[in-house]
Parts: sequence; structure tokens; C-alpha cells
Amino acid sequence: MNREALIERRTAETCIRVKLDLDGSGKWQGSSGIPFFDHLLAQLARHGLLDLEIQAEGDLEVDNHHTIEDIGICLGQAVKQALGDKAGINRYGHTLIPMDEALVQVVLDLSGRPYLAYNLDLAPGRIGSLETELLEEFLRAFVNHGALTLHVQKLAGRNGHHIAEALFKALGRAIREAASRDPRVEGIPSTKGNLV
Repeated sequence: MNREALIERRTAETCIRVKLDLDGSGKWQGSSGIPFFDHLLAQLARHGLLDLEIQAEGDLEVDNHHTIEDIGICLGQAVKQALGDKAGINRYGHTLIPMDEALVQVVLDLSGRPYLAYNLDLAPGRIGSLETELLEEFLRAFVNHGALTLHVQKLAGRNGHHIAEALFKALGRAIREAASRDPRVEGIPSTKGNLV
């Protein structure tokens, strides 16, 4: 069974197309119009072994908020769709990623219940043209539309680039672990019998 999804979203502010293969090889293709965010998405794909294509057009002349948030919405929907009924998956993913002085922890549960605990403590400002506050907005949109529980925490670090990159590498690895199939898991990994 292919675990793939294609999501398209068009509003007065953005036009987003996301294509995802959960069982890919880490290929990234596309553009958000925000170069540093594209760099982060490439890290997510590579370390999650996700084949990810994103084409986004947004009102970047206003700011990056709508584009970043809507990419989060579409990526969350894509993960949810590609997982199907979640039979046979590990369900949980946990990763610690260092990048030089930075150390970031990501823990997720493909629970069907959206919740974000965001403790990244990034200084206000920009990395390239990306406002640091928009990382939380991206994750919140991703969590709410992917219906998953996500905890992210900075354990060490001062450099914003390193912290953000460690976050996306860790998120990719955690998705990869949680979405992986385990042949010992029979059916849905929940005593409730569903993860919706």
C-alpha cells in the first residue's frame, strides 16, 4: 500500500500544493518563496526519508505568515492522509538532534489528538528572511491539521540557525520513527482500537 498524499489549498492569500510519500528516500523539491524555510523543509525531508514536493505562492509582500501557516496546514493534512488508518505503525517518535552548540528534542504521538508544546526559546528576529516566531505558527498548523501531539524543546543553543535546523532534522526523524511500520504491531496501536 502506497502511503502518499497530494494536498492543494487555494485562498485569497496563498496557493499551496504539497505532495508527500512517507516511504520515500529523502528527496526535496519545490519552493516556498522563503529561502531559509526551503532549507528547513529540505532537512525535514532528508532526515525523515520523506519524498516531499511543495510549491507555494503567497502574499509575501505582506509578510511570510500566511505562506508558512498554510504550508503547515497542507503538510499536516498530507501526513494524516498518507497514514490512512495507521494500522501497524509505531505511533510514537522521539529524537534528540545536536547541531554544534544546539540540542533540540522532538517527541511526537500520531494520536489523532492535536496538541503542541513549544519550548524552543528562539530570540525574536529573522534568520535570513524568515521570522523566528513563524516556526511556532508552522508547527501549530501542522499539528492541528495532522491531528498529532508534538513536544519540541531546546535543551541547549544560542545560534538561531542551528536551533531551527536541529528542530527540522529532529522533526523529520521523529515522523520517520512514528510512521514506520512494525511487523509485530497488529492493527491500530491503541487499546481504544482507533487513532482518530
